[in-house]
Formats: sequence, C-alpha cells, structure tokens
Amino acid sequence: MGLSVNVPATEAEVLQAVQDVVADGIIQGSKEYNKDEYISGAQAADSTPLFPKWSGPGKVFYKLRQNALDPRNFKDSGDSGTLAVRYVVQPADEKTAVLKIDAIFVDDFHRRVHPSNGSVETAEYAAIQDHLATMQLQKQHASEEEEHKRQEMAAKDLEQRGTQEQQEAAVAQKPDESVQQHVENLRHDVERVVKSPGAQLKSAPFHSASSLKSLAAGSQVVILVSTRYWYGVETESGEHGWVHHSQLEPLP
Repeated sequence: MGLSVNVPATEAEVLQAVQDVVADGIIQGSKEYNKDEYISGAQAADSTPLFPKWSGPGKVFYKLRQNALDPRNFKDSGDSGTLAVRYVVQPADEKTAVLKIDAIFVDDFHRRVHPSNGSVETAEYAAIQDHLATMQLQKQHASEEEEHKRQEMAAKDLEQRGTQEQQEAAVAQKPDESVQQHVENLRHDVERVVKSPGAQLKSAPFHSASSLKSLAAGSQVVILVSTRYWYGVETESGEHGWVHHSQLEPLP
C-alpha cells in the first residue's frame, strides 16, 4: 500500500527527522500478539534484500526487526519473520520535500511478502511529524532567545552610554561655581529621597520583580543608573537594587 506525502519542511529537516525515527528502535503501528502498542528491538540498516533495490531519486533509509512473531496489520502474517520499513526522502522545492514510506513483513518459512494495511506507514509518519514539530519549536526558541539577547545588549549599551554622558555632564564644573557649590550640586544630582509612604527596593527594573527590602520614607539613596522609568540605586546601608522614578524625589 505505502504512503507518499509532501512534507512542509526543508529536505534537510525531513532527512534529520527520518534519521531520528529510523534510529529509535521502534516500529509504530504494529505489535506482536497483543504484547505492546508497538514493536521494539528494530535496527537501522543501509540496505536490505527484502525490498527491490531503490533506483529512483532521493535518499533511502531502512529499519528492520528480525524474528517478529505474528505482527499485526500485515496481511496473513501469522508466522515469524522480518518486518522492514523503507523511507525515501526526495527534494521538492526549497520549503517542501517528498516522503515515501513502505512497510512489509517477510515470513521466514515461505519467504512470502506480506504488505502492510497502511497502519505502520501512517504511524511512522506521525512519529516523523512529531520530530519535525520539536525541531521547529527548538528553532523558534533559539531565534527568540537570540533576539532577546540582542535587545538586552542594545539596551545595556544604550544605558551605559546614557549613564556615561550623564556622569560627564554632572562632573563638569561650571565656570561660575565654587568648589563647595559644585560638590553640593553633584550631590543634589545623584542623591534622591524616598517619598512617603516608602518604596520597595526591587531586584530588577520591573513591577513584577521580587522586592529586596522596604525603604522607609525620607531615607536617601544614590543613583547609579538611570533608565526611562527606573533608577538603579545604592541604599544608605550599601545595598543595590531598583526603585521607580515616581517613588523618589530630589534632595530638599
């Protein structure tokens, strides 16, 4: 009977998924007697005389299970013999590939070929689809992780450049300032007072981040980093964390 289907994945992806399934040691869609939901103990093979030599296009893989006893879903398969599955992967275009799956049972006594009723081919294809879905999910996660890292690096770089510019501007003494005035102005620029009724020192610049400690109203903090909505601060006791802009005010 056999199965032939266009798979919406690249040839390389289908080849990888097929190789994974060929090596899994299991033939799905059949069982010996009523023992298991599948047949275990299968081996990958480069070739087998049970199928005619493949002369068509594509790459061919085989999975064999010798000494299979009365495997189900094969016509008149009441004897012991070898169960064989052939997989052929052919290129279609850049985004699709053709997959052909055929399963047969050859009994040891008469050497007769017993065709599958399609259950093995369908079940093996389902296993291949599962592998393809997992590969696609891993690729998506990797892409999202890479994009997240890129955004984090860009934000950190922007934050560092902004902080450096702020520090350079703050440290520069104006021509008409005395040293004492300059020091006082620097202190006024980098220190803040916690507003009433107090604030939470956060572990990260997010409202959902965990709280490191409660800051009492009137306590002072030193600004180390400034973002659009949050200050990275050092408390009077030397602890570091994040406080929202709205919870701090300049020194009086």
